[in-house]
Amino acid sequence: MILLLEAAAADAPDRTAVVTPERAPTYGALLDDARRIAASLQRRGITRFAVAEPDAAWVMGLLAGAALAGAEPCQFQPDTPAAELATQAAALGHTVVVTRRQDLHDLVRDGGHDSGQLEALRPEDLADDAAATAASAAAAQSDSPGETGAQPLMIRTTGTTGLPKAARHDWRVLTQTVAGIRPAPTQRWLLAYGLHQFAGIQILLHVVASQATLVAPFPRQPKDGLEAMIRDGVTCVSATPTYWRFLLTEARSRRAELPPLEQITLGGEASPADLLDDLRTTFPGARISQVYASTELGSITSVRDGRPGIAVADLFSEENPTANVRVTDGELWVRPAAGMLGYAGQPNEATAPGEWRPTGDLVEIVDGRVLFRGRTSEVINVGGVKVHPLPVEERIAALDSVAAARVFGRPSKLTGFIVAAEIVPAPDAGADHEQIRTDVNGAVSDLPRAWQPRHLSFVEAIETKGGKTVRGTAR
Repeated sequence: MILLLEAAAADAPDRTAVVTPERAPTYGALLDDARRIAASLQRRGITRFAVAEPDAAWVMGLLAGAALAGAEPCQFQPDTPAAELATQAAALGHTVVVTRRQDLHDLVRDGGHDSGQLEALRPEDLADDAAATAASAAAAQSDSPGETGAQPLMIRTTGTTGLPKAARHDWRVLTQTVAGIRPAPTQRWLLAYGLHQFAGIQILLHVVASQATLVAPFPRQPKDGLEAMIRDGVTCVSATPTYWRFLLTEARSRRAELPPLEQITLGGEASPADLLDDLRTTFPGARISQVYASTELGSITSVRDGRPGIAVADLFSEENPTANVRVTDGELWVRPAAGMLGYAGQPNEATAPGEWRPTGDLVEIVDGRVLFRGRTSEVINVGGVKVHPLPVEERIAALDSVAAARVFGRPSKLTGFIVAAEIVPAPDAGADHEQIRTDVNGAVSDLPRAWQPRHLSFVEAIETKGGKTVRGTAR
C-alpha cells in the first residue's frame, strides 16, 4: 500500500487522490499524512489498532501510515454503536481505537464499557504529532518495518451469513493483484463499498495503482452514490448487484440523467441476467465485469462476457489445468494464488497458495454456465424440502413491477419454515400491491410448492449487510 502511494505521489503529487464530503487531498498530501502517522505510531509504540472513521481520506492516510510503520490496522463499520464497537475491538485484543467520533471518546473517557483498557485517539493526534514530525522526515529517507518487513492488515467479514470473523492479510500479497495496472489519471472510481470491506480494499489498491481518483461519499447508500456519480464526474463504479438495483431505481424515480461510464464491476453476490441487461442498456459504452472474491481467499476470478455465472469452459479440467475454480457436489471450490494469513486467534486457518478450498457457494450447471444458487447457509428447510432462496428471488426481482426483492425463511409451526419475500415496488410502475402479488405468483408458479413464497410483505428497503442482500432464515 505505502509503495503504491509513494509511486503515485512521485508521478503525480498534485493529482486529487480522493474526494470526500469533507476534503479532496492530493497524492502528495496523503503521502505526507501517511509519513507523519507512521512516525507517530512508532513513537507511541502502537503495533495494532482499531479504526472507526467514515472519511475515506483519513482512512487512506491511516492505512498507508500503518503499512509504513509495520502496524496492523483493523477497520470497523464507522457507524457501529459505541459500546458494541468497544466490545468487539477488545475481543480482538485492540487497546487503541482511532476515531473522530465523540461518542467513542466519551465512552472511553467515562469508562462506560466493560471492554478493558481502551485508548481513543483522533487521526489528527497521529498526523499532527509534533514530537513525531521530525522523525517523519527521517523515516521518508530510510527503510521502515513496512517497507522491508511485514505490512499487516486485518479485515473483518461482513457477517452476512454468520458472525463476523477477522482475516489477517499482508499488503505485499494483496498488491500483487494490481502489479500490472498502468496509470489511468482520468478515471474517477465511486467507492460504493466501505474501506473496511475486502472489496473496498480492492478498489483502493486499483485506484492508487492506476493513479486515478477515488470518489467516496458518506453515507454510502445508493442515493448518495447516485449524487456523487452526477456531481463528481464518476467514470467507473464497482458495487454489489443489490446496490446497483437500488441505484438504478433511485435514478429512475428522480428521472436523473446518468453520466456515461467506462467500467462497471459487480461483486459480492450473483449477478442476475435481468440486471446485467439493464446495465448494458443504461450504460451502453461501459465494460461490464463480474468479480469473484472473498475476504479470506482474496480475488479468485472475473467474468467479462456479460452473462450470469461462469462459463463451464473456464472450470478446472484436463484441458484447462491452470484454472482456479471447479465444481464438486454442487459447490464451487477454488484454489487462490494467495489468501489470508489466518483468522485472528486461529493461525492454523491460513490459506495455502494453490490449495483447493470449498467456498460455501452452491452452483448448478445450466446450458454451459455455472450459475450461482446461493450459499449453503442460506438454504431454507421447508418440511424437509431444501429451498434455495436466490433463484426464487431472481424471478421476483426481474418483474417490471418490482424494484428489489429479498427471499428468506420464516418460522412455521407446521413445516419448520416457509418461504417469505420482502418486495420493494418499482416506482412509477403503476402496479398496486394486489397486482404485484399476482405477478409474483405467476413468476413462481412452475416451481415446486415448497419453493413458492407463502408470505409477501411490501417494504421501502430490504435488509442488507455490506451492500449485500441478507437471506437465510429469520428467527
